[in-house]
Amino acid sequence: MTTLPTSTTVLWLTPDKPEDISVGRQRIATHLEESGVDVTLRGTTSKTVLQSLRDAGQYDVIIGTTRAGAIAGTAIKLATGTPLIVDHIDPIRQFEENNPRWLATIVRQLENVAFRVADRVLYVYDEEANRVNRFGTATKTALGVDFDRFANPDPDIVERAESALEGTVAENVAIYVGGLEPIYHVRDLLAAATRLDESWTLLVLGTGSLSEQVERAAASHDNIVYPGTVPHEVIPGYLHAADVGVCLVDDPHTLKVLEYGAAGLPTVQVRGRAEERFDGLVEFCDPTPDSIARAIERAGTEQTGSTGSSQSTTTGLQSFAREFDWAEIAETYKNTITNLK
Repeated sequence: MTTLPTSTTVLWLTPDKPEDISVGRQRIATHLEESGVDVTLRGTTSKTVLQSLRDAGQYDVIIGTTRAGAIAGTAIKLATGTPLIVDHIDPIRQFEENNPRWLATIVRQLENVAFRVADRVLYVYDEEANRVNRFGTATKTALGVDFDRFANPDPDIVERAESALEGTVAENVAIYVGGLEPIYHVRDLLAAATRLDESWTLLVLGTGSLSEQVERAAASHDNIVYPGTVPHEVIPGYLHAADVGVCLVDDPHTLKVLEYGAAGLPTVQVRGRAEERFDGLVEFCDPTPDSIARAIERAGTEQTGSTGSSQSTTTGLQSFAREFDWAEIAETYKNTITNLK
């Protein structure tokens, strides 16, 4: 058993993403800080890896989030001996589906090395259980949501969002929050907006490689509104102003569905791996413009109570989201940090 000091210092190497897009590690770190763990979050780049190698001695534990953070953390562990926890939040399947085979093979092998070298591994996806347990000690965890912030947003946050949107949105608002990348079917979502009736506005919040395309679509279509990236603390206000949440990534573990659910929004989710987890809790669609548009309209109709079915669906998703509070998930991380073997 590694004996850690009463006041533990942690260097957490995270994905190098905009802080308002990738927020899960921030939320866990905040809860860890509140419980007395000193956490430094650092996006993983070649520059920050060199910096981390230089100052690794200042930290009691390294946490490395897949993919780059875990690989970098492995190098630091091997170079300095600092205990390492691999935070495995993305299945290798996602990388293999979106990158050349040769690169995916290298990354898979590097991740395997990370699992073997790490003192502990925390993982999210059941499909990765056999793989991570083959190399060492692993613990199942989850992605979560700050439920109360979304279920009962601060009135000032709501007012800020409503003021920002005043005069720009129609009677009904479908909202998408997240990365603007092809994997999230952003182009299909933009095309779907042109198939919605005139009572609908598509509100897009986020950034990514398709940001310029979203900007052009917003400039060309009155029913697409794109403020860009907004601070994560005001997202609950924007969700409060919306009627339907949209998530089009083929993934059963996504923060956005939990946030939409906590906010009480009927949610549209693309068919696929999420069906088993969210069956009966969301409105499913195919990743095509027509199917997305029809699913948004169905979810919106249910929100008004016209079909009599939405209240139970929305309440069901909200109750489901309540079970994944970041504070409880952070407790798993704290226990892992303080009980390294």
